Amino acid sequence: MIFGTLLLGFIPIVFFQEPEETELEAAQRNVAELEAGLGPEHLDLVDSLGVLVGIYLEQRQFHLAEVVSHRMLEIAEKAYGPEHPEVIDILINLASSLESQASYEAARLLYERALKTREKFLGPDHPSVSNSVASLARLLETQGFYSEAQSLHERALAIYEKAYGLEHEKVAEALNNLALVMEDQGLFSEAQPMYERALAIMEKVPGVDFAVLLGNFSAFLVRQGSYSEARLFCERSIGIMEEELGPEHPLLGNPLNTYGLLLSDQGFYKDALSAFKRAIALRIKNYGPRHDSVASSLNNLAILLSNQGLYLEARPLYERALEIYENSLGYVDLRVANTLSNLAVLLNKQGSYAEGRPLHERSLAIREKSLGPEHPDVATSLNNLASLLQNQGSYAEARPLYERTLAIDRKRFLPNHPNVAISLGNLASLLYDMGSYAEAHPLYSQSLAALLSHISYNLPSMTEGERFKFLAIQTGPEPLLLNLVAMRGEGP
Repeated sequence: MIFGTLLLGFIPIVFFQEPEETELEAAQRNVAELEAGLGPEHLDLVDSLGVLVGIYLEQRQFHLAEVVSHRMLEIAEKAYGPEHPEVIDILINLASSLESQASYEAARLLYERALKTREKFLGPDHPSVSNSVASLARLLETQGFYSEAQSLHERALAIYEKAYGLEHEKVAEALNNLALVMEDQGLFSEAQPMYERALAIMEKVPGVDFAVLLGNFSAFLVRQGSYSEARLFCERSIGIMEEELGPEHPLLGNPLNTYGLLLSDQGFYKDALSAFKRAIALRIKNYGPRHDSVASSLNNLAILLSNQGLYLEARPLYERALEIYENSLGYVDLRVANTLSNLAVLLNKQGSYAEGRPLHERSLAIREKSLGPEHPDVATSLNNLASLLQNQGSYAEARPLYERTLAIDRKRFLPNHPNVAISLGNLASLLYDMGSYAEAHPLYSQSLAALLSHISYNLPSMTEGERFKFLAIQTGPEPLLLNLVAMRGEGP
C-alpha cells in the first residue's frame, strides 16, 4: 500500500491506561485481565488481542505479532469456522507479520485464503475484495513476480473504478500501485500516465497521501534523469508534509531521502548531505538511534560518501546500519542483505577483495533463501560477486555467475530492460578480459541496442542530452561513450 502503513481490520478498543504504563503494557494487562475473567479461549479476547497485534506490528516486533495472530485465528476458527468473514482480518494480519519476516510462501497462502473468503461472501467486485487483491499483488512484487502482480493491480483498479467512479482516492492508490510495478519492469511510458492520472485525482484533496504520491513520482523521474522536474515534485512533497505534519515528523524522512538521492545524482553533494542528515536526525528523535529507519538513512548517507570516493567515512556508516538491522530485524532480513551488498561493493572499490567476498556470499545466501533462486535481487548479488571475482582475475569463477545473472534478468524482464542490457555488458566485459573478443562483440552490441531500444520505447520526448544522462545512469558515462564510439566504428 502506498499511502501509509498496514491498516488493521480491527476497530480500536478504548481501555484504561495507568499513567505510568506504556501503550503496550496497557494492552498486555487488558488481555491478562480478560483471560483471568473469561478463560484463554473466549471469543471476546479476539478484539483485545488484535490491539496487541497492532502495537507489535507498529513496533516491528513481527514474531510476537505472528504468535498472537495465530492465537486469534485459533479462537476465531473454533467459534466461526475457517471460512467465516470474521476470520479474514486475522488472516491478513497474520500474513503481514509473516511477510515482514520474509516467510513469503506462507504469507501468500494466507492472502489467497483471505481473498477467496471475501470473494465467496461479498462477490468478486466488492471494494474489500480489491484490498485483498492489492495485498497479494504487493507480496508478488516483493518476490519478483511482476507480471502476475501487474494483473492483480489491474484487477484492483477495475474494481475500485466500478465501485467508486474514476476520480476516487482509492482509484488513485490503485493507479500508483500499478505504476510502481510497471516501473519495476522498465515500462516507463506506461507507468508515467498512471502516475499523472493519480496525481490529478489526489491534487483535489491535497494532504499527506498526495505528498507521498508526489514523492513516488519524483523518484520515478530521477530514474529517468529528469532531475529538474523531479526536484520540483520532491520539494512540493516535503513542503506539504511540513505543513500538514510539522517540520519534525518522521514521515518526512522518506521524501528527504529521495531529495538527497536526486541531489547526489546531480553532484550537489553538500545539499544532499544536509537532506540525509536531517532525515537521520528526525528518525533518531522520533524512533531512537537503533530503529531500522535510521539504518536506512545511514545507508543512503554512506552511498553519498562512497560516490564521492570517501570510502573511509562511508564504511563505518554501513557497519553501523548493518548492526542496527541485525539487532532489530535478525541476521537473515533482506535489509541486512542489502547492507551487506553495499558494504561489499565499497570494499571491492577499495581493492579489499578478501573482506568483500564473504559479505557478497552472505548477501546472496539471504536473498536466495528469502526470494528464491530466480529473483532480480539474487541476480544483483550474483553480478556483484562476479564483478569482485573479475577484478581479482578469477575469470573462470566469474563467468557462470554473470551467465546466471543474465539468465535471470532475461526471464524476469523484457528484452530491452536496463537490467538485461547491463547483464549483457558485464558478461561482454568479462569475455573481453579473457581475450574472447569474438564472443564479447555481439554481447556488447546487444547491450547497447537494448539500452537504446529502452530509451526509444519509453522516453521519446527526451532531448539528446537527457538521453545521454539517462544512459549514463544506467551504465556509467565511460562505458557508454566507449561503446558508442565502438558502434560508430571509431574504436576497438
